[in-house]
Amino acid sequence: MPYLSPALNVMIAAARKAARPLIRDFGELENLQVSHKGPADFVSNADQRTERILFEELNRARPGYSFVGEEGGLREGPDKTHRFIIDPIDGTTNFLHGVPIFAISIALEREGQLQSAVVFNPITDELYVAERSHGAYLNDKRLRVATRKNLAECLIATGIPFMARGTDEERELSLAEVKAVVSRTSGIRRCGAASLDLAFVAAGRFDAFWERGLNAWDMAAGILLVREAGGFVSNVDGTPDPFKNGDVLVANEVLHPQILKILQNPFS
Repeated sequence: MPYLSPALNVMIAAARKAARPLIRDFGELENLQVSHKGPADFVSNADQRTERILFEELNRARPGYSFVGEEGGLREGPDKTHRFIIDPIDGTTNFLHGVPIFAISIALEREGQLQSAVVFNPITDELYVAERSHGAYLNDKRLRVATRKNLAECLIATGIPFMARGTDEERELSLAEVKAVVSRTSGIRRCGAASLDLAFVAAGRFDAFWERGLNAWDMAAGILLVREAGGFVSNVDGTPDPFKNGDVLVANEVLHPQILKILQNPFS
């Protein structure tokens, strides 16, 4: 059984409460796909409502904590030592298209250190949790990163900049990285939800994950999951802080330097 601190229990309860209307919304998307207006406004409202529920529930239990979220931005609280980092729907495009690969992501930071994490996929009912120094779990099962050492046997996940995000140069770099990595591995997956990509690395489903240009709410909870599952986390340039510029690479300690070498010179 995972160690559930009082704060982590609060985070789990908030995620489950916010998920209930999302599950209902997801069931309505099939009808909205064929409507004249389309589902875009509907999904935007769902995003905002989910963050509002998370904020209300977490603020009620932990008044004074600061918040940073995809929708609401930074909300400073009187307690400067604690901060919740929230992505109400990570994988919004998947949600928009009725693809059941999205998650509510919540991390708690204490004095700049990630302390607790929740990544919850409401459709599959997969609840990933982690507590600093107490391990990572999926529905009460302890997680460990995969132990593969040979890149040729590995399945790697990534994110690719889309039309509304990234410059032409950034997209060119991303495609060069994909080409360089796919030629040396069993394959690449692009799931469209960084928190779940990171959770899948923690669970040993993916052997590694990298992406550039992420925000803190995209990866905070997933990073703690990977660390607590025994994985190695860095920036894509090898420096230890992914939050500095939003680039992240995670893998086990054997694969990490191999992939890092490829990403540092993808055009060769």
